[in-house]
Amino acid sequence: MSTTENGGSSAPDALAPREDASPRKQSSMSAIILAAGRGRRLGQPKPKALLEFDGKTLLERHIAALRAHGVHDISITVGYQSMAIRSEIARLGVADGVTLVDNPYFLQGSLVSVWAQRDRLRSGASIVLMDADVLYDPRMIGRLLRAEPPNVLLLDRMIEPGDEPVKICVRDNTLVDFAKKPVHPHDWHGESVGFFRFSPEMAAALAERIDDYVRAGRTTDEYEEAIRDLIVARPVQFGYVDISDLPWSEIEFEADVVRAQREILPQIADLQDA
Repeated sequence: MSTTENGGSSAPDALAPREDASPRKQSSMSAIILAAGRGRRLGQPKPKALLEFDGKTLLERHIAALRAHGVHDISITVGYQSMAIRSEIARLGVADGVTLVDNPYFLQGSLVSVWAQRDRLRSGASIVLMDADVLYDPRMIGRLLRAEPPNVLLLDRMIEPGDEPVKICVRDNTLVDFAKKPVHPHDWHGESVGFFRFSPEMAAALAERIDDYVRAGRTTDEYEEAIRDLIVARPVQFGYVDISDLPWSEIEFEADVVRAQREILPQIADLQDA
């Protein structure tokens, strides 16, 4: 089914061709950055990954942080205004080691953006999965990579109230739920940053679970639902890293842009200068 640059096809087809879908090479660690979304709530005409803070786009910051921590095999899911992402990669001169995977169904939501990366999830590499719309202290990547559990989520105890944050729920130091509206009893919860590290086995399991969602027609679900299924089924295989002491912000609304510029950027600079 054909698409336009600002549109999206109505339904994924497991046999539909996908541009640059295969990993360039197998490595010990690969990163997937989800940058296909339109960001309607922000009201910006360009992809959120191209928002600039202190003269650097979020995408530039992601790539720099990953490479600084030894992750050079990077795959980016693109969709909305994908040519703008391609132009940014060219401007930065970072095409070597960076693969762009097209998601023509990006209007349906984040699950299909992960589904577009199913080949990479099955590549045999450990996987770092990242939302593109986050400004953060790059030391978060180091903590994620150095964590002992085979499968790791980043957790912030300073959680905003309400149903919007995705909550990482802990009971007896074990993850028991992962949702905006948790249903399983737990001792406490923190907010998910939207960054994950999966072992090769769990990355392949995530690909299988997302395949199940697509076959069932649940393409508008958020990808966190598939991760939640794995956590609930295999809680002892997951862990978390507390990053409450590091500044970060998800960029969803214009108020988040203002906060990022006025609060998060100065905090990142202060910590890096310390």
